[in-house]
Amino acid sequence: MIRAFDILFSAIGLIVLSPLMLLVWLLCWFDTRRPLFRQERVGRNQKPFVLVKFRTMRPDTTSVASHLADSSAITPLGRFLRRTKIDELPQLWNVLRGQMSLVGPRPCLLNQHELISEREAYGVFGVRPGITGLAQIQGIEMSTPELLAITDAKMLKSMNVFVYFRYIFLTMIGKGAGDRVREKAS
Repeated sequence: MIRAFDILFSAIGLIVLSPLMLLVWLLCWFDTRRPLFRQERVGRNQKPFVLVKFRTMRPDTTSVASHLADSSAITPLGRFLRRTKIDELPQLWNVLRGQMSLVGPRPCLLNQHELISEREAYGVFGVRPGITGLAQIQGIEMSTPELLAITDAKMLKSMNVFVYFRYIFLTMIGKGAGDRVREKAS
């Protein structure tokens, strides 16, 4: 049932939001000359896939988890895209392709071994990773692997159609912080 909603809403989203996505693509092209960011992530059953987002950091930025990234690498446009979560829109393509769900645990990087171990222990990899979920709404980030895995497992145990729509709604109204990059201490 949830997969049917994923297909329906990602297809509608890609169609309806295509003018906005084209505009953002153009703005990102002028901003960095490389509007899309592609990164290999851990998917369902730990199968790697390529996640697609709008670029929010300079193209020469080291590819690390957001909480480890240098905040000075984020462009002014990128700050806006992250704050509004518009940078996530290209992931609708990942959802339509079956690599992700609209709701699920955020996909981690292949080198986040501690998080992968914790998620494996809590059985989180049995589902598609998501664009949003309980951890994102609660502001839990990947820098706390055990808490994140526990929260992901809690979400999966309570997942139903109502919860699915609730997390989407809460994300759309701005609940949660998105992928946070820590500011450098001065």
